[in-house]
Amino acid sequence: MRTPVQTLRAFLPRLFAAACMALAAGCASPPEAVARDYPARPEVRAFMEALAERHAFDPSALDEIFARVRRSDAAIRLMTPAPPTVKRSWKVYRSRFIDDTRISAGVRFWREHEDVVARASKRYGVPEEIIVAIIGVETVFGRITGDHRVIDVLTTLAFDYPRRADYFRSELEQYLLLTRSEGLDPLSVRGSYAGAIGLPQFMPGSIRRWAVDFDGDGRIDLRESPADAIGSVANFLAEHGWVAGEPIRYAARIADPDRLSPLIEAGITPVFTIESLRDYGVTSRDPVSFDTKLALIDLPNGDEAPDFWLGAKNFYVITRYNRSSFYASAVIELAEALRDAIGR
Repeated sequence: MRTPVQTLRAFLPRLFAAACMALAAGCASPPEAVARDYPARPEVRAFMEALAERHAFDPSALDEIFARVRRSDAAIRLMTPAPPTVKRSWKVYRSRFIDDTRISAGVRFWREHEDVVARASKRYGVPEEIIVAIIGVETVFGRITGDHRVIDVLTTLAFDYPRRADYFRSELEQYLLLTRSEGLDPLSVRGSYAGAIGLPQFMPGSIRRWAVDFDGDGRIDLRESPADAIGSVANFLAEHGWVAGEPIRYAARIADPDRLSPLIEAGITPVFTIESLRDYGVTSRDPVSFDTKLALIDLPNGDEAPDFWLGAKNFYVITRYNRSSFYASAVIELAEALRDAIGR
């Protein structure tokens, strides 16, 4: 019979071998960095050929770029919607964006860039607090801008995520045009799991259409220039129809929640007047002009009663940035908290 010491000595080599195997596994490429031979795939080759024909890209340069792309399983996982059995909760969502830490960071950011924020608000007609709040919701004022290689996630979502492949192929094309025009290495830029870039998390197409050089240095840099980010957010909202001086939403009064289905199914585009909403038992707690177009905004709270608001044109404009009523509501409520905190 072995002594305990002999048993331990006999077991140690196996333990060491197991530890080495575990270490080797830990050092292997993670699932979100799986190599894929994208240039060998017919649909990718067709995409590259179209780029070369439409935009005079060098085919050999495209080959070299796509040969170094890595599939991002993380992007697919994070883009996949939650199953319908998951109950959405506005209260839970809100708690992620409106807290003391983010409000304190927002006050510091606003004060540090006060002149730039004021200039952007005056030029584009968007309230200062809304501009600041969008950057706060998107990246905690530049603290969290994403560490995914943009070329990886856009290529993955363009060719391995059928649900939105057309959109991401367009964004991949815009990204390659952007990096070429800006003289950037397309393999070096990092952003979100969806390919959004910089403090305001603009997609490449949005950068090319709506980003502005607001610090006057002759280039647009949403990753390093808070001024460019501030001006670009304000310009984006203005270009999407922001109405200066108009309310964003009104508090709704609901007489009978069981009558709201047609209004909810109509979506977030403001098409109803306050008079037409009365037919469904919906009124406003605040004065509303008779010709103001509104949408019923319902914010589910899991098993609890939902919150209801009446969204006007400016509410809809915020959803052009991110097409979610939860998102727009978080921007509005963070903006209100920041305005109160800074004393405006």
